[in-house]
Amino acid sequence: MKPFPHIMGIVNVTPDSFSDGGETFTPEHAIAHALQLIDEGADILDIGGESSRPGADSVHAEEELRRVIPIIEAIRKHNPTIPISIDTIKYSVAEAALQAGATIINDISGLEYDVRLAKLAEQYSATLILMHMKGTPKSMQDNPTYKNVLNEVMQNLRDKIRLAKSFGVKKIMADVGIGFGKTAEHNWTLLQQHHRFAELQVPMLLGISRKSFLGAALGYNNPKDRDMATALLHALLLNTNVDTIRVHNVKLLSDLKILYQRFHDI
Repeated sequence: MKPFPHIMGIVNVTPDSFSDGGETFTPEHAIAHALQLIDEGADILDIGGESSRPGADSVHAEEELRRVIPIIEAIRKHNPTIPISIDTIKYSVAEAALQAGATIINDISGLEYDVRLAKLAEQYSATLILMHMKGTPKSMQDNPTYKNVLNEVMQNLRDKIRLAKSFGVKKIMADVGIGFGKTAEHNWTLLQQHHRFAELQVPMLLGISRKSFLGAALGYNNPKDRDMATALLHALLLNTNVDTIRVHNVKLLSDLKILYQRFHDI
């Protein structure tokens, strides 16, 4: 049986994230939420201090640091071993996060914003997640077009992996970037063909949680109403090459994991 993917729980320390903006913006709420996700079965925590929703404005590094570093430090005091991912495109934020106890850099720009993140990952022996994004969060959904979305995303990630390896990075993951500069049709194509990304020969992370293409398919305007759709789609993808799933509702995916393992024990 194929192992169930690692569950990466999302901790947004932002006032404007698309699905839960502001709910865990204070340090107290963010820390409590992170510890709850661990209790619910998260294998990894992904801490972000800058929203990457469509149309989002950038945040100064100083503000991003103020948001995320106390959270990482507090999590480490409670749990010294759980992998912590810093969701950032900024060198100074990634460096401070690694010094505070993070072990993964989740770069949604895939080294487009600052290639030095690869050197930083090598220096700290950190895992580097490279995502495909067409444009920036501010503009990425302004009529994204591709001649062949599968081939273009594949080649882009292949080039980014090669670049990261040239800096000596040993632990690399890739993410096709569902919803990042892609229409709903692009998203569905990438999911239907996700098994093809095994060609990259690196672990694959998938982030579909609560995204708008699920709402469009089912008519759910409220992102929180898309949790069951998120779990159902992940269930359909369990036999593909997804190694880590990035989700808001960790409990629901943990329940799916229990059922998956119980089913295959029979």
